[in-house]
Formats: sequence, structure tokens, C-alpha cells
Amino acid sequence: MEKNKKENDLMEKIVSLCKRRGFVFPGSEIYGGLAGTWDWGHFGVALKNNIQQYWWKKFVDSRRDMYGIDAAILMRQEVWQNAGHVENFADPMVECEKCKSRFRIDQIENKEKCENCGGKLVEAQKFNMMFQTRIGASEDSSAVSYLRPETAQGMFVNFKNTVDAFHPKLPFGMAQIGKAFRNEITPRDFLFRVREFEQMEIEYFIRNEDWEKYFEYWRGEMMDFMEEVGIDMAKVHEIEVGDGDRAHYSSRTIDFEFDFPFGQKELFGLAYRTDFDLKNHKLEYIDEEKGEKIVPHVIEPTFGVGRAVLAVLLSAYHEEEKEGEIRAYLKLKPNIAPVICAVSPLLKNKPELVEYANIKVYAPLKAEFGRVAWDDNGNIGKRYRRQDEIGTPFCIVVDFDTLEDNTVTVRDRDTGEQERVKVSELKNYIKERI
Repeated sequence: MEKNKKENDLMEKIVSLCKRRGFVFPGSEIYGGLAGTWDWGHFGVALKNNIQQYWWKKFVDSRRDMYGIDAAILMRQEVWQNAGHVENFADPMVECEKCKSRFRIDQIENKEKCENCGGKLVEAQKFNMMFQTRIGASEDSSAVSYLRPETAQGMFVNFKNTVDAFHPKLPFGMAQIGKAFRNEITPRDFLFRVREFEQMEIEYFIRNEDWEKYFEYWRGEMMDFMEEVGIDMAKVHEIEVGDGDRAHYSSRTIDFEFDFPFGQKELFGLAYRTDFDLKNHKLEYIDEEKGEKIVPHVIEPTFGVGRAVLAVLLSAYHEEEKEGEIRAYLKLKPNIAPVICAVSPLLKNKPELVEYANIKVYAPLKAEFGRVAWDDNGNIGKRYRRQDEIGTPFCIVVDFDTLEDNTVTVRDRDTGEQERVKVSELKNYIKERI
């Protein structure tokens, strides 16, 4: 019971911090909210973008075998029919006879009694999670389309275009960051299970005889990424997904699960999709050197953006008690922190301090690093606490000594230690530490 209370408290603290400090807000909040939707605030956008940019740099920009794409969210219904999603993209659902509440059967402990009213739950049925819509003014079945439930199909349907444009040799990959939508029966647990989300996904095309080698390769790459963005690897577990639980397209799947406060749940996934998708879309690859036609097999590393952000926040959140007060801070890695450093004049009503801080400290650092904040709200202690919760590694204060000797106070987020640094050396000082 004590452990569960601590875990619930941690989740409440993260949700509260995210709203209070402008990371994440409830969707449509002024109208009572919309379950399964969240809006990203200023620092949330920055954190999310930094994770995405790091992912893109690691898996696309720094490689010779990866091609980026940004496919349309809406596609013809034949894409989803041939990919098997219209028939198979469903979750088991039960409904309460009394209050008509619906639940995913795998998310409830009592499979017979409603957790809301205690009524009887009726027999499970399949619920397709795709959002259906219509294109144009027509009302017939030809106008049906779907909000994509995954980004993968946008890459598969552009396989031929990519091959024709770039003539890549096997193995090669396609990468995409984009929105996906799932009509979750019971969205829950903050950013973990939502109806609108973003994925960072790769389809890596290989010869079928090489699948085990590249499966292991991408397993290692995914582990490296998690560690590099600051996910606590002691809380990450590799789970082999059994035959009855894998997606309809997968021959082998590993889930990387994380110890969230609400339980050990899936964070990222690695799947061997065989030639399922290209074969169903009737797509081939011509090996120009060997003069043969083959249908490549696919290894698919999938990273959920919202889940990545949540795991990073949970991994970074720390508390320490000092002089009877609790200091909460996010120990974010500088490569993904929303703000690298914050610049403050000691007193905002002293024009000489404000001018020096703005022109000689803030402006040059802003031009160099971009992710630099100006903070003159409240006393220095309040500014430190605010920046600690944002995860800012360094706070820089311009005081009256600065006007005399051109040095500033630099405070380290993690240790709280302060030191004087020459203004002329600030850029290098920060570079060496990030």
C-alpha cells in the first residue's frame, strides 16, 4: 500500500509540474476537457522537439542508409484494407449492462464487474480503434477514409517512390515522425494512453535471410537511444511478445517496457514485420547489380513520442530536502533540456543590471545556444526553484560585482553549487559542460 501511494504521489507530482511549468495542459480544458487529448505548452514543445531532433540526427542525418519522409495522415481506404487494419486493428472490449461504460478487457482486474457502478460486464467483443471519416461531399462507401492509426503505412506506400528517386541498395531504411490516432476505449495514465499521439518510426528493408542480424542491431540502437536521452535504464525491461499477443503483421516482437508509477508498461517496440506489408501492397525491389526481383523483409523500431517524454520526465524527477524544504528538480540531460541556461539580473528595478544582463550576457548566449531563457520574475531563490523544475542546467546571475569585474554567478542545477565565471568565457564554460 505504501509503495502504491508513493507511485501515485509521483504521478500526481509529474502531472502537476507539467501544468504548472507549462509542459503539458489538458486538452479543451476550458470546456471540461476531452479524454485522451493533451496540449503541449511552451516547455513541453521544446522538450518534445529536442527528443525528436535528437532521434532524427541519430537515425537519419548521421546515416547514409536512411531516407526521411512525411506522409499524409489521410490515405485511401485500400491502404488500410490491404494492410489488414480494417479487419484486425481491434481491441477486446466489454460493456457494463447497467451504466453502459466500456472497458478494454486487458486493462481491468475484475472481468465480470464494472469498476464504475458494480454492474455486470457483458461478453467481450472486438472494437476497431481506427477513426473513420469521409472525404468530399459523397456519402457512399468510396468516400470512406481513416485517420491513420500508425505512421508505418505512409512509408510502405512510398517504398516505390523512394526506390525510384534514390536507387538505394539493401539494406536501407525509411524514417518518419508524425501523428497517429487511435480511438482508445479507455484512455488513461496521462501521456501514456491517448487518442492522438506522435510516433518516431523506422521501416528498415532487408533480405529475409538477414533479419536476425538486423533485429539484434536495431535492438542495440534502441537501447543506446534510450540511455542517450536520459531514460533510467534500470527501469527498462525487454519483453518477448508471445505468439497470441503480437500484431497481425509481426513474426517477432520485443517490447521495451518501463517501470511507470502505474505499472510496468510498453515504452517502445521492435518488430519483424517479414514481407507482410510490401507483399500485400504488391511492391517489389529490383536488385540492379544482381538483376533479380525480391520482396524485402522489414525490421521496425517504433518510438512513441509522448511515452518517451513521460519516461524522461519520470527518470529526471528528483527531490531533496535541505534546511526543512523540499527542492524538486528535473535532472534533464542538456541535449534535451528545454532551456540550457537562464539569465537573470539580480534586481529587475536596477537599469544598469538589466541592460548589462540583456546586452552582454543574454543576447550572445541566445545567439549561440538558442535555448536560453530570461528570468527576472521574483527573488533569486524563486527563480532558482522555477528553473530547477523546468530542468535548466545553469542559472546565470548578473549582480553589482559584474559591473566591476565582468564576472557572473553560475549556479549548477544538480549540485546547487555556484562559481564566478568571466563573461568572456561563458560560452566555452557552457559548451564544455553540455
